[in-house]
Amino acid sequence: MTMRTAVPVSVDAMIEDLRTLVEVESPSRDLDALAASAGAVATVIENRLGGRAVLVESEAGPHVHWSGGGDPAVLILGHHDTVFPLGTLGRRPFGVADGRVTGPGVFDMLGGLVQAVHGVAALDDRSGVEILVTADEEVGSRASRALIEERALACGAVLVCEGAADGGGVKTGRKGCGTFQVFVEGRASHAGLEPEAGVNALVEAAHQVLEIAALGRPGIGTTVTPTVASAGTLDNVVPAAATVTVDVRVESAEEKERIEAAFAALTPHLDGAKLRVEGAVGRPPMPESASAGLFAVAQRLVPGLEGKAVGGGSDGNFTAALGVPTLDGLGAVGGGAHADHEYVVVDTMAERANLVAGLVQALRNPARDA
Repeated sequence: MTMRTAVPVSVDAMIEDLRTLVEVESPSRDLDALAASAGAVATVIENRLGGRAVLVESEAGPHVHWSGGGDPAVLILGHHDTVFPLGTLGRRPFGVADGRVTGPGVFDMLGGLVQAVHGVAALDDRSGVEILVTADEEVGSRASRALIEERALACGAVLVCEGAADGGGVKTGRKGCGTFQVFVEGRASHAGLEPEAGVNALVEAAHQVLEIAALGRPGIGTTVTPTVASAGTLDNVVPAAATVTVDVRVESAEEKERIEAAFAALTPHLDGAKLRVEGAVGRPPMPESASAGLFAVAQRLVPGLEGKAVGGGSDGNFTAALGVPTLDGLGAVGGGAHADHEYVVVDTMAERANLVAGLVQALRNPARDA
């Protein structure tokens, strides 16, 4: 099967649906905004695919689930929350110019969601297809992980419509990622009169930062990056408390275990200081082996299509960790995720919609499309 069997899709219609979704702002954790966004997503899905898109309420906002009926065969996975606060749209409105679509959330990942819906809509038979659009991917997927895993196991294959890799490739592997926080408790004292009476939490935090940073092993893909720190109250007070936040990325389950054990084993360097550590590598690694079969099908559909392993995580990490075949980065071609210059390349939208449609057809008819 190749893209010569492409299904007809309308780029103009995709752009209008994308406008609809972008103009309903959807920052993570804003429950009112996410409720409005979920309603808009459900409406777009129902208008294009028929049937009913069910809103699945959660503490993080509503997820949207649609099924084409029949035996589940493929889960198309996305999210409707974005990283941009309310009001961003007023400063950076939706627009189409010079071959690009711009606006908050177009690349990560509303464009990919719209493309997937239109790809499925062009198929005469939509049975076996499920679409799940979650409300909390950008903040860790704590309220959606169980549902994602349940539907992934039921369907047996997952297509993740996150934005494409640089150059338009799909994402065949992802690092596991997580956040740790180290809380340091010291003891306050006057910095001029009796500094020796205090326990300097900032100094203890500095020791911890150096020890933590040394945990990284870039040669095997493990990065451990202290990113945020806070300490102290006044310039003449020995700090009684400090906090360090650390971003962690790993490529293997063994490194996940090593890093988590190392954080659990951290001990104070200063007498009288105390430590408390929270966090984990919450998204397990997505090994390239999880995508190998689906990537081979995608390459038959689009000869020359590249696959790349990337450092960022997605909900595909969860499904791959279950052993469910997962291919990521099937969404929009563009760039600027989480940035003001976020964009989608218009000329690629039809091909990406067709890629999703072709993968769906192949997954429902593996013998015919082998």
